[in-house]
Amino acid sequence: MDLLSFIGVAIAFAAILGGNWLEGGHLETLANGPAMVIVLGGTVGAVLLQTPMQVFLRTMRMLGMVFMPPSHSLDTTVNKLVKWSKVARKDGLLGLEAVVKGESDLFVRKGMQLLVDGSEPDDIRHTLEVELDSRERFDLQASKVLEAMGGYSPTIGIIGAVMGLIHVMQNLSDPSKLGSGIATAFVATIYGVGLANLFLLPMANKLKAYVLQETHYRELVIEGLVAISEGENPRQIESRLQGFLR
Repeated sequence: MDLLSFIGVAIAFAAILGGNWLEGGHLETLANGPAMVIVLGGTVGAVLLQTPMQVFLRTMRMLGMVFMPPSHSLDTTVNKLVKWSKVARKDGLLGLEAVVKGESDLFVRKGMQLLVDGSEPDDIRHTLEVELDSRERFDLQASKVLEAMGGYSPTIGIIGAVMGLIHVMQNLSDPSKLGSGIATAFVATIYGVGLANLFLLPMANKLKAYVLQETHYRELVIEGLVAISEGENPRQIESRLQGFLR
């Protein structure tokens, strides 16, 4: 669980609502249905128009990573790889067959299977790096969907503001309708700018950080498996992989 994400959301809400309260405002002044529909609907619609279905669905699945990120202990991974290298030196690569079946990480399992099958070190590296690059590119593309939403929402907020002012101008002769139009105009701007800068853009950057973190983990795995396939000494492998921990 990423406590910083929860704390960040709480502080963002507290800052906006607390500032509004200190200024003498009321909570209901920030609750405006038409403004919310304009900003949220317009932003989602624009992103759906520009984004392929697979990328959008991947973005939705990745949202949970902002608060519940994948956890890979690099220290534990290094220890596992060193342990496997000792097994390989003692029992040969076929001695790792039992490890393959018990490995939950699909990327590691694929690499271990290549290792057990006797693939050449260069083939193992090439196969895993192709998958690594493809996964990283796809996940970064998915994280950019939130970045795009953060770019659209302030503009959609301005559209909502203009629509509210048009409503005001059409009802200048009826003072009872002026308040709702002006409220929609200003609140739509708050929704657009606030949604982008307090949530969408920070979440996009957090996802990018986790994607790069996952890439770093997989690079460690690749180096370890290639070293095992080359028959390196377990101590040399451990020393080689320690560089990923710094």
